[in-house]
Amino acid sequence: MRISVYRTAHFNAAHRLNVTGWPEEKNRKVFGLCNNPNYHGHNYELEVRLSGEVDPVTGFLINLNNLKDIIESQVTTYLDHKNLNVEIAEFADLNPTVENICYVIWTRLRAALEPKYDLSVRLYETPRNYAEYPAL
Repeated sequence: MRISVYRTAHFNAAHRLNVTGWPEEKNRKVFGLCNNPNYHGHNYELEVRLSGEVDPVTGFLINLNNLKDIIESQVTTYLDHKNLNVEIAEFADLNPTVENICYVIWTRLRAALEPKYDLSVRLYETPRNYAEYPAL
């Protein structure tokens, strides 16, 4: 039986949207308030979906406690209460947009999960704005 399971998580982080090499006025025009030189923060909501075949013995796709631990180690502990631009290596040269943050999270989870699982990540930056990877 093929099925999907979901696990949600939450973290808070600050960032600044800015393209190095662009004049300040262009960054302000493109990114607006998100270009604040003193940064700004979000209360991110994360939804992780794993899909695959249920183990006929355990009845699990994955032990959800194991998935919770992976999300905590690879995402929550790594990103929570951090300044993404300053403290997270992946964003040294990558603009921390919701799209890029979502992809970084997917990449970290993909490396920590067995390849037998199909993985999808949905990241809400606000209740109205979110990104999903891979795209449907």
